[in-house]
Amino acid sequence: MAFLHKDLTYKIIGCAMEVHRELGPGFIESVYEAALFEELKQQSLIFQSQFPIQVIYKGKPIKGFLLDLVVGEQIVVELKAIKLLGDVERAQLLSYLKASGKKVGLLINFGEASLKYERMVL
Repeated sequence: MAFLHKDLTYKIIGCAMEVHRELGPGFIESVYEAALFEELKQQSLIFQSQFPIQVIYKGKPIKGFLLDLVVGEQIVVELKAIKLLGDVERAQLLSYLKASGKKVGLLINFGEASLKYERMVL
């Protein structure tokens, strides 16, 4: 099976690595989010922050919420600035993929000594 959205995911990860190189760990999530948005712009990547989606339950919309970031209308990016990624964060990204109808997501954590990321495919 082909690596879905391979080039775009590599570009996003590269942008996140650049942000982590510049800032290092220790800031709150919103600082990394702002820096990543700036880096994505510098790399001419199209993205939408605070991307709105609806959770559907038994065919009815029950709750709207905002995703951190969607890049290229294809990749859901969930940002964290925590000590360690765990099953809760992975489950959150999978739920976001299901709710949004997107197939590929990146879970990016700026909170560790080196950038950590996980790519998930639905």
